[in-house]
Amino acid sequence: MSDSSSSSLPFRSMPDGDPSAMPSSHSDAGQDSHAPDDFDAADAPAPAGGGLSLVSTPIGNLGDLSDRAVATLSAADLVLCEDTRVTARLLASRAIAARTEPLHDHNEQQRIPALIDMLERGRRIAIVSDAGTPLLSDPGFRLVRAAIAANIPVTAVPGPNAAVTALTLSGLPPHPFLFSGFLPPREAARRENLITLRAAEQAGLSATLIWHEAPHRLAGMLADLADIFGADRPAAVARELTKRFEEVRRGPVGTLAAWYDQTRARGEITVLLGPPGADDRGADDLDSRLRAALATLSVKDAAALVAGAVNLPKRTVYARALELAREEGQPGDPHGY
Repeated sequence: MSDSSSSSLPFRSMPDGDPSAMPSSHSDAGQDSHAPDDFDAADAPAPAGGGLSLVSTPIGNLGDLSDRAVATLSAADLVLCEDTRVTARLLASRAIAARTEPLHDHNEQQRIPALIDMLERGRRIAIVSDAGTPLLSDPGFRLVRAAIAANIPVTAVPGPNAAVTALTLSGLPPHPFLFSGFLPPREAARRENLITLRAAEQAGLSATLIWHEAPHRLAGMLADLADIFGADRPAAVARELTKRFEEVRRGPVGTLAAWYDQTRARGEITVLLGPPGADDRGADDLDSRLRAALATLSVKDAAALVAGAVNLPKRTVYARALELAREEGQPGDPHGY
């Protein structure tokens, strides 16, 4: 998820309920039980000799680049990045002279053999994203797996992450949460993905859901969330985190959908949807509807009838109908879907 850099300035944060309300401030509460040890960046763990380091970079504010990140990048023989121009600006801001090469979805697989060879010869390689934590919605996963398989040391320099930052500012339950990266860009595929998550909720999933989204698709995505999960579900839209125009809007997802249907969104965006409420009887409702339908219909016909009522894929409902039929000793459909 790529962000451009900016200076640290006060941010705007929207209060709960009305997404068009005036800004409010945030304050920290509580204390991290995992307090850091007191040591210098030079003492931080690093691959002995050579190895692969995953280095987190700022999501917008250059002040968030850690001393350990600077030390790791300065010592690297090679820095792999999404866009060498973006990383060049970051390195220049800290006077880091490092060789950079691109690593992206289109070249990662073919580059792995040569990179593993470099690592096995004792070279130090760092992976960075344009912004944030490497591998999360960004390249690098396949190289990391290959390095692990080759018994090459792999370490990480933790730091900024848009999804976690948005979660802490959202006012939604912080755990458990499920981060799903970007949804498919096409509406049909996006809705199918969301319907699958709703089906998981009806099977017992209860978590705050998090996605990144492009500005021009935000209104459509929020409308789909309201339609599939219910317009009253609590939600938040975090925009331009750590930047000059940082903003977090909170409220029912239906209200947010209406706001962004009339308001053009800009910048890097993270969308969060709160877990189903205690009164959400999705799973119970699905089973009760299926049991009622199975009393007079075949498994296939019962699933088709109920799927339309609960807005879930027929295959998903059929699988549950088949389970219920077996529990009650009712013969299932041998052909299925």
